[in-house]
Amino acid sequence: MKPRDLVLAVLVAAIWGVNFIALHVVLEVLPPLLFNAVRFGLVAFPAVLFIGWPQVAWRWVLGYGLTLGVVKFSLLYWALNAGMPPGLASVLLQAQAGFTIVIAFLALRERPSRAQLTGLGVAVAGMAVVAVRVGTSLPPLAFALMVGAAIAWGTANVITRKSAAPDALRFLIWASGVATVPLFVLSFVFEGPPVELADLRWIDAGALVYTSGLSMVVGFAIWGTLIRKYTAGTVAPFSMLVPFFGLASTALFLGERPYPTDLLGGALVVAGVLWGARKAASSPGLAVSPAGGSSSQQPRTGAAAQPAAP
Repeated sequence: MKPRDLVLAVLVAAIWGVNFIALHVVLEVLPPLLFNAVRFGLVAFPAVLFIGWPQVAWRWVLGYGLTLGVVKFSLLYWALNAGMPPGLASVLLQAQAGFTIVIAFLALRERPSRAQLTGLGVAVAGMAVVAVRVGTSLPPLAFALMVGAAIAWGTANVITRKSAAPDALRFLIWASGVATVPLFVLSFVFEGPPVELADLRWIDAGALVYTSGLSMVVGFAIWGTLIRKYTAGTVAPFSMLVPFFGLASTALFLGERPYPTDLLGGALVVAGVLWGARKAASSPGLAVSPAGGSSSQQPRTGAAAQPAAP
């Protein structure tokens, strides 16, 4: 990669890692469903008025919007609200790459390689190491919600793979619009009227703009540009820097100190995902990127190789 593009790839990983601080800040003010609704609303509007139609069947837009926007992000925000440390969340989310392999096999009959299965086993072992302190210093509900979020993200990756959207950013924006309405309805039913919006301080509003505009739209656009310019196998491993920036930034700004088992388990998760992705990139079959995208004989194009910002 050219030096400029190398810097951009690292920059996107840093944006996505620091994003977990923004999530923490906003969730101290807004309940999870309302935050999720506002975030996707800011991504979708007014962009949907100017970008044109999504260029894929609406069933894929609906499926992706509901699975990623409503299910995955709601579970993630609930997990953070239930006591999941933001830095550890940035690590555990990487397990979605393993779930993508499993779901792609079950739904699409795409057979994973031996290296991918090995990497999946290592990643599962890492999750088990992190789970050692579940019930003591790590709330069981928070851990279960994180696993659910990773499974939902894996499902969304397979939907993206199947849709083969020619314009990934346009696809994301329309899917965000699909997610916005049911999220506001669910928030009103389970959390009540959105009175908390009146309590937003400038720092909360800034964090909301960061996580909506910078993390999702700008980060996704840069990442998509890099994948179109190079191969998915070249760009995708940079997403493994997200846990590093997530743990480092939360330790620096939030005082989060990960347990030794968190570091060991996180290292195993990242190593397993990287191993499977490195080997998969050289084979003609399903290649699942560390960021959670998958591609099949289309290394340079296609939304399937593109992640959704955390």
